[in-house]
Amino acid sequence: MLQGKWLPIVLIVLLGLLQYRLWFGKNSIPDYYNRKQEVHTQALQNANLAQRNALLKADISDLKIGLEAIEERARNELGLIKKGETFYRILPADSK
Repeated sequence: MLQGKWLPIVLIVLLGLLQYRLWFGKNSIPDYYNRKQEVHTQALQNANLAQRNALLKADISDLKIGLEAIEERARNELGLIKKGETFYRILPADSK
């Protein structure tokens, strides 16, 4: 008669321990959802970096191919002009 009482108690305790580990232990369900969110965030960052890398590769190939890209960069970033060109600087009107 004593054996019949212990088996359900042991099974309930084991079920409780497994449930505790499932919800609160290491690698639990909340940990899974946190990791899933981290993976999603990292995937977005990777996509942004891949797009940036593609733009940089396009710039590199433009610079390797012709002088037009180099000339454009010199004009935009360094403010250089060619011989015979006239430089005009347009200032915005002061709003008083």
